[in-house]
Amino acid sequence: MRCHLDSSSSSSVIRSELLVMVIAIRISKLQIWVAFVYSLMCVSIAFNPEDNYLIDCGSTKNTSVNNRVFLADSAVNSNNPSTPENILINTSLNSMPTNYSDLYNSARIFTGVSNYSFSIEKQGRHWIRLHFFDFNHPKFILNNAKFSVSTQKFTLIKEFKPKSSGGGSGSFVREYCLEIDSDRLVVTFSPFANSFAFVNALEVVSIPDELIPQRAETTPQEGFQSLQKQALETVARVNMGNESVSPQRDVLSRFWVSDDAYLRHNVLPKFVSNVSAVSFNGSNVNDVFAPADVYGTASVLNSEHDPNTKFNITWIFAVDPGFQHLVRFHFCDIVSKAPELIFNIYINSWIASRYFDLRVHTSHIPGAPYYMDFIVRKSDSNQLNVSIGPADLTEVYPNAILNGLEIMKINNSRGSLDVLDSFSSKSSKMKVGFIVGIAVASFIIVVSVLVLFLLCRRRRKLTHIAHLKADDNEVAMFSSSKIGYRFPFVVIQEATGNFNESFVIGAGGFGKVYKGVLRNETKVAVKRGGSQSHQGLAEFRTEIEMLSQFRHRHLVSLIGYCDERDEMIIIYEYMENGTLKDHFYGTNFPYLSWRQRLEVCIGSARGLHYLHTGSTNAIIHRDVKSANILLDDNFMAKVADFGLSKTGPNLDQTHVSTMVKGSFGYLDPEYLTRQQLTEKSDVYSFGVVMFEVLCGRPVIDPSLPREKVNLIEWVKRYQARGRLEDIVDRNIINQIKTESLKKFREIAEKCLAECGLDRPTMGDVLWNLECALQLQGNEEKSSSSNGDMFSQVTLLDHSHSQTSVSTTQFSVGDLAGASLSKVFGQMVREETREM
Repeated sequence: MRCHLDSSSSSSVIRSELLVMVIAIRISKLQIWVAFVYSLMCVSIAFNPEDNYLIDCGSTKNTSVNNRVFLADSAVNSNNPSTPENILINTSLNSMPTNYSDLYNSARIFTGVSNYSFSIEKQGRHWIRLHFFDFNHPKFILNNAKFSVSTQKFTLIKEFKPKSSGGGSGSFVREYCLEIDSDRLVVTFSPFANSFAFVNALEVVSIPDELIPQRAETTPQEGFQSLQKQALETVARVNMGNESVSPQRDVLSRFWVSDDAYLRHNVLPKFVSNVSAVSFNGSNVNDVFAPADVYGTASVLNSEHDPNTKFNITWIFAVDPGFQHLVRFHFCDIVSKAPELIFNIYINSWIASRYFDLRVHTSHIPGAPYYMDFIVRKSDSNQLNVSIGPADLTEVYPNAILNGLEIMKINNSRGSLDVLDSFSSKSSKMKVGFIVGIAVASFIIVVSVLVLFLLCRRRRKLTHIAHLKADDNEVAMFSSSKIGYRFPFVVIQEATGNFNESFVIGAGGFGKVYKGVLRNETKVAVKRGGSQSHQGLAEFRTEIEMLSQFRHRHLVSLIGYCDERDEMIIIYEYMENGTLKDHFYGTNFPYLSWRQRLEVCIGSARGLHYLHTGSTNAIIHRDVKSANILLDDNFMAKVADFGLSKTGPNLDQTHVSTMVKGSFGYLDPEYLTRQQLTEKSDVYSFGVVMFEVLCGRPVIDPSLPREKVNLIEWVKRYQARGRLEDIVDRNIINQIKTESLKKFREIAEKCLAECGLDRPTMGDVLWNLECALQLQGNEEKSSSSNGDMFSQVTLLDHSHSQTSVSTTQFSVGDLAGASLSKVFGQMVREETREM
């Protein structure tokens, strides 16, 4: 009995618990349903404009279009225009547009200045939409109209001519977004003399203020700019995915055109549609910014069959020059299955967002929409390009997506949105006589300038690299060729932080040199020719040609170049320890020991020797100096800057006659006076570098007393007195062995011989420098050592004679060094025994 009672009690408890669970489930379902209905209500009633003026101008009856009622303007309490004239079109006309056809049955004509005045209930952002259809009428041919439209603060249209503004006969809409800060808006139509104005329909509708941001990021210059109080005109509103979105599918009645007409190459993207994947829940973006139909379609990088895809998808839009533009990107990941969606965004080939991670911006919420705004600086171009492309990260599959795009023109400093605003008929007439006079007076000058421009333009064409021409936006990296890689300009911008001044590591006659980091984290040096460069296209071309012909461990390596947009940019390997000059004066680089200086001279001599002997015709560098000798992270020297290089004489010639070019203080006096260039001209310049290395001071230093200004003249004076030790760099004076100094001084003096025939070859210079290093031995003498090195004569002992020739290892490419090293050891030992 007790057991039965327990069983009954247990069953009762179970039934009670089940009942509670059922009720809880039903309540939960009810809550979900209520939440769902509420979310739908929120979407559908999220926007209810307090100001909503829809006017069918010139009509005597209301017109319903896409569930929106346009009132006859005679019935609107809006202070009707002072010169109204109603014209009804024949509805049987075949040319009536499909959309808004009823709206364009009539128009209001203005033969004098007239206003529409609207009472504003809610101050803030408003749409102003002007509808036009230039139909013909027995009395008025609308496409002959000429007029302006303005508000209290802004000029919307200036010298408007429908036949040139609407792209031909047909309907079109001008949409503006104004911030109204008063209780009344006045729209004024001002026809020109002997002409008239017209409008078919007019909308003044309030919109959420958050639709237009208070400020936005600018490009190409980084920073932010305010959009408060600015007027905007819609230039383009595009839905990606090759589908258009009609106004009735947009809570703000916007029309989104398909992107196919704007694509540069419509075979590159893949069009996708997945509206059901869009979710506004949990997102900061709702359908006021763009409807689900926009976020639910996209143009996607077609890379699923090619993991090495490098191209970009580009859209091209016509814009008015001289204006800034607000560009809004709409994103929603509706297709990607990868854990990451990272790509780059470009505007006019400038990178707007590098490594844009859509998943991060949407907090990893599936199907969450996101938008991003940029203000594009004004330019003289009438074209605006937008691109998306792979981020070029090895760990990320190449992909990119764009769902929608809006471009809005920002008013200029005159408060105008019309490109013709800076001109007026009256002022133009007043200036006609003046302009004609100037034109006649300057005709010859203009023709001369034009001829010079065409000649210069022709010279700027690099015909030898024309076969590398390709689409600047679609290709992220060009194929390797005998002259290296041709880099897109945007890649160089990325690498240098848009040529940030903080990245500058040097400057010269050609321009500035920037430190850069490529997308694969490779450090590079970027030399950009400046607009005021004393060197030009010839040097740019020469340097690319020279560096492309030779590969040597002691010549700086060419990584690529860029000639896009008439730029002259050369990309080299980055040298961590700067120039040889940097280590002597004026910088924070540590000074070099004597052994390091010898090794730098040896490396440089090897590079120059290779230039002189590595091909049938010698290559004469013509600008050998300490600033053109670079040091890598191991202090290995590499000769750089071949912009002035020249092919040497043929076998039956003794020299090349050419204009004198080079750096003051390093120039061969024979070349300077006779304009006869030989390999010995490089030898002379290298001799100057050797004494610069020994003395640790500039070649020309105007701050010193007159007798010391020129390094070589100063050196020769002390040599004549037998006091060369007095001019040796104090930082190394106690490190140098007498024998090493003697050998170094002897070869340096020979390099500076007045007559080129008396100078050694670079091969001889190299041999003697190797000998000086061998004589120095392995041990550096400490600067704290006692005694004067010049009063000591230390012979090499047996261990020194067995020392290897150089600490620098030879490579296959180091042909000159390899050939010398085979016999050098024996030569040094013989010379040591003679001492």
